[in-house]
Order: sequence, then C-alpha cells, then structure tokens
Amino acid sequence: MTGTTTGSTGSTEASDPMGAQPARLGERRDLTRSTTATDVALVATFAALLAVCSILPAITVGVVPVPITLQTFAVLLCGAVLGPWRGLLAVLLYFAVGVAGVPVFSMGVSGLVIFTGVSAGYAVSFPLAAVVVGLLVRLVPALAGQTLRSVLVMLACAVATAAVVYPLGIAGMMWRADLSFGAAFTANAAFVPADLVKCVAVGVVATAVLRAFPTLAPVSRRRG
Repeated sequence: MTGTTTGSTGSTEASDPMGAQPARLGERRDLTRSTTATDVALVATFAALLAVCSILPAITVGVVPVPITLQTFAVLLCGAVLGPWRGLLAVLLYFAVGVAGVPVFSMGVSGLVIFTGVSAGYAVSFPLAAVVVGLLVRLVPALAGQTLRSVLVMLACAVATAAVVYPLGIAGMMWRADLSFGAAFTANAAFVPADLVKCVAVGVVATAVLRAFPTLAPVSRRRG
C-alpha cells in the first residue's frame, strides 16, 4: 500500500510542471545573447560607452583637421564584443541620440554636423567598421588561448581600421576640407600610432570581457 502511494505521488510530481523547485536565491540565470531584453540592454550600454569615449577631451595634432578621440576604440569594441549586428545597432543608436540633439559627439556637438564636417568620412565608417570587426572576430577559433585570441582580435581591429575607417576618413577630408589625396593621406597618417594602441587595447579588453561573460560570444564560436 505504501509503495503504491509513493509511486502515485512520484508520478504526479513528474507530470506537474509546477512541481519543479524554484531557483535558489542568488542563483545565476542563463541570459544568452538570443534574449531580446539582454540584446537591448547591451546595445544601449555600448552606445553609452561610445558616447562617453566621444565626449572625453580630444587631442589635436598639428594642422590635422580631425582631432584624436577614443571613438574608434569604442566602435571597434562594440563589434568585437557584441558581434557584427548588435555592434552595428549600438553605433546607430549612438548616432540617433546625437542627431536628436544630445551632445554626445566629439567636442560636445550634436545634430547633423558630424556628417557635414571634415570628420564626416570617419563617422560614416564607424557602423561599417563595427560590422567588419564583428564578422572577423567570429572567425577566431573557440579553442584559441587567451593570448592568441587577443592577438587575433587586435588584427581584426587593425584590418577594419585600415580597410574601412582610413579610406572613408581620407575621402571625407578630401571632400569637406578640400585637401588633395596626398595631403589627406598625410593627415590621416597622424592617427596611425594612436590607432595601433587602440587596437591592442580592444584585443585585451574584448578577450577579457568574453572570457568573463562567454554567453556574449557569437553562437558559432560557443558551439565550436
């Protein structure tokens, strides 16, 4: 009689979905990158980071018409950590906030001036650079060690900078500052040393973030 009662109770508990025990207090819930709320929060957070890096004091180098800021660092970090599409959304959200009138652009400006000044080419390149970095970082092997991964992320950032940011930035200076190609190329060369440091920094920071929060990594890498 006792055995029959126990079996019946066990059967009832197994079939009752409410019978599952609640999560313990303080237990971490698995919020993956596919969770809409998580995606929105991450996009907003990195857009805010980009805004902070943009309004920090800029460095002016000689007669170069475009100041050196941490914008590029934040843009590359968006793509490296969030992936191509969420990184793109973070940059676009940052632009939307600035165009709406919030002074989050370099030198504390807002509005459409970022797309009409001498730095217009660099601004246009940012969303594309985030996508390129995100796609390249997806190719980093999941089993790569931390040092190798940092180096590969750094190289991905360098490729995106050289292939996307620089050509569009040079074109923008030729268009808006009326510079010759040679003069614009020389002016752009002033950014190279600082950008190399930024690429190294992104490689180190992105690797550390993805190690601490592996669910942020692209799905293809986590399954690899």
